[in-house]
Amino acid sequence: MSAILIFMAGIAGIIIWWMAGQRLTSQPWLEAGLAGDAPEIRGSPATAAKVGLGIFLAVVGALFTLLVSAYLTRLSGSDWWSIPIPRVLWVNTATLAASSVALQWAKTEARLDRGDVLNTALAVAFVLAVLFLGGQVLAWRQLVSAGYVLADNPSNSFFYMITGFHGLHILGGLFVLGRTTIRARTSPVRAKVSLSVDLCAIYCHFMLVVWLILFALFAGWANSFVDLCRQLVT
Repeated sequence: MSAILIFMAGIAGIIIWWMAGQRLTSQPWLEAGLAGDAPEIRGSPATAAKVGLGIFLAVVGALFTLLVSAYLTRLSGSDWWSIPIPRVLWVNTATLAASSVALQWAKTEARLDRGDVLNTALAVAFVLAVLFLGGQVLAWRQLVSAGYVLADNPSNSFFYMITGFHGLHILGGLFVLGRTTIRARTSPVRAKVSLSVDLCAIYCHFMLVVWLILFALFAGWANSFVDLCRQLVT
């Protein structure tokens, strides 16, 4: 439980730090000059969209935290047998990381208004995310073929449930990324395209961090982290 509290405190700290950078703590009534001379003070669609995404990611982070908490609690059961980690998960992790890098590249190109390179970066990010989902399905098939079915052991059930939940969020992100990719090729309004790319990059980075935590959990590295947290709070 102490490890989960530390984990949740870390997520809350990141969210507060990020939202503080969106001018939520500003005092516009103290700003000098005419109101029309400071458009950045007024609520902008970009700020509203980022704050909305931040709230959504906070909820998603809380849900994954509950899943991790249940996983760590159930881990100490006598009927728990850890599921082996398919090697393809290493490839999937690298693929998702590469997709995140490609989106960061697209974010840079959108700000520089280089449309052709932006289209390439978005396409690369989309394809890599699709490959990640395909690799996750392949990992499931390998485990089922090896006899690690859903109802055989609590460890199996948690693995399929958590990875499936993460995969659904990646799938939802793919839908938005696909729309952004199409918009980048057809829309003349570069400001909207840049905002969409920025939001997709934030979402992908967040889901990458979540996956890295989950991967460490499944690989057994989280046990050492839990022991360290227990030593820190005792």
